[in-house]
Amino acid sequence: MWRPCVNMSAMRALLLPLLLTAVLALVLAGCAASGAFEPGQLAKTDIDRVADAHRREVFASLRLVAEKLYRRNPREWKKGGQASMEAALARLFDPALAWRLPELEERRGTEAVLLALREDWRGDRVAALVAGLGGMLHGAFNERTEFYVLDDLDPQRLHNSARNLEIAAWKLAHARGADGELLLLANEMAPVQNLSFEREFGKMIGNLDLLSRIVADKTNRAFVKIVQSMATAVFLPVLPVPTFR
Repeated sequence: MWRPCVNMSAMRALLLPLLLTAVLALVLAGCAASGAFEPGQLAKTDIDRVADAHRREVFASLRLVAEKLYRRNPREWKKGGQASMEAALARLFDPALAWRLPELEERRGTEAVLLALREDWRGDRVAALVAGLGGMLHGAFNERTEFYVLDDLDPQRLHNSARNLEIAAWKLAHARGADGELLLLANEMAPVQNLSFEREFGKMIGNLDLLSRIVADKTNRAFVKIVQSMATAVFLPVLPVPTFR
């Protein structure tokens, strides 16, 4: 009797990918239904998830700094023509503006920070300061809000951003007008000590320093640790990595 010749190896090679695809589809469907999984997570490495978490923490602290500054300096959001502090914060953190405030006339990053603490600046100092810091940090994260396997971070830019935050915090605490008064009220030493600004800046700096070391270790890329005297320190360059996708 004639029997068909079946190549079992070829059949297994054909069926195995189909079986794996079916199992994966079932797993994804079940996880998506339970809200425990997002398909985009497949394109993330461990370091991408770490970068996502650190970025969220950094910008959460920045928003707290902005809110605290507006509460201590309510005249600033009024100078910006906003109806309320909440409206000023919503505009400042509006993704559509991408830290580019029209009144800053193309100044971004540390240039905007320096403008905010200039005595002759008559605009909203809080908006200029926070937009400058936000733009700088956004650049340090390559102007991305989420990271995937093909994305890259530069540990030097992260390190430079941390040092720039130290400089900005020092300038914020010491910038005074001709009358000797602080341009912006932040930390308070008396009658009750309030160092909440210092704590939030410290959180941002710690997150950036840790992430820069993680990225350097994972990618075998060294970075130069820079130490400056705060009184004479200059802001360090933080530029986004060009992308061609």
